[in-house]
Amino acid sequence: MIKKASIGLLIVALTTSCVSKKIYTDLESKYSDLKKENREMADANEALKQEKNLLDLDKEGLGKDLDQTRAELEKQKAEYAASQGKLKVLQDSYEALEKNSNAALQTNMGKNRDLLEQLEAKSKALAAEQQRLDKTASRLQELEAMIAAKEAAMRTLKETLSKALNGFEGKGLTVEQKNGKVYVSMENKLLFNSGSWAVGTEGRKAIVELGKVLGDNPELSVLIEGHTDNDPYAGSGPIANNWDLSTKRATAIVTILGENTKINKQKLTAAGRSEYSPLASNATPEGKAKNRRIEIILTPRLDEIADMLKEID
Repeated sequence: MIKKASIGLLIVALTTSCVSKKIYTDLESKYSDLKKENREMADANEALKQEKNLLDLDKEGLGKDLDQTRAELEKQKAEYAASQGKLKVLQDSYEALEKNSNAALQTNMGKNRDLLEQLEAKSKALAAEQQRLDKTASRLQELEAMIAAKEAAMRTLKETLSKALNGFEGKGLTVEQKNGKVYVSMENKLLFNSGSWAVGTEGRKAIVELGKVLGDNPELSVLIEGHTDNDPYAGSGPIANNWDLSTKRATAIVTILGENTKINKQKLTAAGRSEYSPLASNATPEGKAKNRRIEIILTPRLDEIADMLKEID
């Protein structure tokens, strides 16, 4: 503003007085320099304004950051105060626990001793039980081996009987293995005439061949069962009914087997089943024929297995 006033005064002075051309030229040059300087100062002033605006923006941002930082600081102070309160509570709790720790420790030690004693007792009981189970498992293995051996022996016996009685198959004689036993079934047509308990020639041959195999296996228990159909006994003499007839026929088979001195007579049993254990329906002639039979049931020696089962129990 001062420079502008000076320039104005200079112009006035020039217009009101007579000056030399040289002086005028100098003044004009100075005036031009002053105008240039004025423009430069105006540009600098504008740049300063812009810089001031930027600084104002920075100041505003810094103010916001400062406010946020102050808020965060207040929050942290509050959290710190809360943490201090919690710490005080924990310290008080710890001190209370510490005061009671000795009594609680003694109580817990007593409980632990009791638990250890109980665990030791249980451990001993489990060890004894494990020993018993191991022994039982061993005995079970022996029992399974024994049963398997018995089964194998009965299979061999069945095969031996099938070979020995091969000539009578198809004549009413069958040999089968089931339930750990061997069953030899002979229909009456092979053994007896109707109403008779006398064994015929062909039937005697079959019984003798059977006796040879039994003589080589004296440990077998032999049950001879007589069976009839449901037709009432119509004969005469000492036989009263089908019970008598079935028993008499079973006894006749035992008598023939007993002729073999190698057979253990203590292992022979005769039984009459009459009509009460049929294989087929008595409604047809074919069924009646199947029901009229002698069954010889061969059982292996089982006392060893029974003894072992008692030991396991």
